[in-house]
Amino acid sequence: TVMGGVSTGRVEFVQGEGDAYARMTGPVSIANNGGFIQFRMELPQALPQDAVGLRLVVYGNDQRYFLHLRTSGTLLPWQYYQAGFNATQEWSEVRLPFSAFKPSGRLLRTTPKPEALKSIGVVAFGRDHQAEIGVREVSYY
Repeated sequence: TVMGGVSTGRVEFVQGEGDAYARMTGPVSIANNGGFIQFRMELPQALPQDAVGLRLVVYGNDQRYFLHLRTSGTLLPWQYYQAGFNATQEWSEVRLPFSAFKPSGRLLRTTPKPEALKSIGVVAFGRDHQAEIGVREVSYY
């Protein structure tokens, strides 16, 4: 629960079929001006300047989810870059070019620079629904 919101989430690390993955579940509610749950990974080092986008291997409950990127230029807590994707009930690869990420406000660059990335968040966002998403891989291409 953040800033009065009533969404609740849980992240667990699961060992399944030989691979470990992160699984986020929970109800997302827009009541009280809320509307998201997320888990986030800090990047240990910058991505190469010539990286084109991010690659995920995910499964879910046939809902739309989002990646939120924070960079050296996202100084305020509510600043991020966002791109959406669908997570189906089967493991699948999702590729999101950096050009698909939209800034949360006018004070940010139009497109995030890969070498400026600081963290990647997987987010269930913006509508009442039950979240269930698993993430097995996160990489760049």
